[in-house]
Amino acid sequence: MAIESIPYEVREIANEDSFKRRFGVLLRVYPKVTFDKDIGFRNPDAEFVSFGHPLFEAVLDWVERELSQELQRGAVFIDPDGNLDSFIVFYEGEVRDGTGSTAGKSLFAYYIDSRTDEIKSTTPTIVWDLAEGNGAEAGSVDIDSLKKKVLPHVISGLNDYTRKIQTDRNRQAEIKQKYGITSLDKLIVDLDGELIDLYARKEKGQNVDLVIRNKEDQQKKYLRSKQDLEDVISKERNLTMSMPVFVGIIRVRPSPEVAEAMVRDEEIERIGMEIAMKFEHDAGRIPEDVSKVNLGFDIRSKDNEGNVRYIEVKARAGIGPVALTQNEWFKAQRLSNNYYLYVVWNAGKDPNARPLVIQNPVENVSVEQLVEIVRYVIAVKEIEKKGTEYGR
Repeated sequence: MAIESIPYEVREIANEDSFKRRFGVLLRVYPKVTFDKDIGFRNPDAEFVSFGHPLFEAVLDWVERELSQELQRGAVFIDPDGNLDSFIVFYEGEVRDGTGSTAGKSLFAYYIDSRTDEIKSTTPTIVWDLAEGNGAEAGSVDIDSLKKKVLPHVISGLNDYTRKIQTDRNRQAEIKQKYGITSLDKLIVDLDGELIDLYARKEKGQNVDLVIRNKEDQQKKYLRSKQDLEDVISKERNLTMSMPVFVGIIRVRPSPEVAEAMVRDEEIERIGMEIAMKFEHDAGRIPEDVSKVNLGFDIRSKDNEGNVRYIEVKARAGIGPVALTQNEWFKAQRLSNNYYLYVVWNAGKDPNARPLVIQNPVENVSVEQLVEIVRYVIAVKEIEKKGTEYGR
């Protein structure tokens, strides 16, 4: 796609000196842009727009400046699966190091179950799987009370996030210590040896004053560099959490009518995952259950050659259609032939149930795209026609 003009308000943000120093110069026209990394790599003349790109960052900055109050006021969404009846509260957490630089920034999301008042962490990308609701349904909400309930959980999550960054910073520090400080120590010791030799030659009457002075200056530079590097390493390991900042809140209501393809049974899903994991083990692959992270797939499975399958598992107690969420569909588009849909029918009834395997469902099956509920429905006939048990 082409972007032939950029709004004045966005260009004004990009013209700020602080913005230019961080992200570079925003062009007035982009003849060809893509938001897909693979397409960008295959087409050198296309501009890949993502985090860090001046166009992306300028638009994001404008959204934060102009729409932050709307985000905080909240919106209503519908869960097409009919499971969620909750508020989801979003906070942004930031970790800085001793240099004053941002060591990490993350968006945290927690949902408060309206029926049980239970608070759980969830992924911010959950909004991709929700349908737009009617704002009039929101009613009066005590946002401050919800924020207070969630904040201790956010701080706990930010603590965990900080520990992960600390582990990474410690590893980086060890590398800098091993290669940076050790290299400088060797250079300093080598110069010590050269200077001892030069001093001995000077005592014998040789004119080596200029050489000695140059060596001493070089040694001082190495000593300063070592001190500076040690200071930087120390500061980079010194992490401080900022107070989490409230970003926004949404109300999620269950859909009053749940289509057959969207019906979800936790126990059946669990059985389906067990069957899919066993199927992978039997095929000689090493599967990892990542279903709780909402990555757009449930299993990451590797073979002995390093090839990876990204598997979405859909289980049904009987035989019926299944639906992919928008997040799952986008991930299937991106991963193409490495993405697999495993449909497990008669889960819990048939002890010999095996998944019907559909590789690259975006290309290989016909779907009914239900835009209003952000789902891609695959009918029984399509699963029977394209699914195979030979997906080894």
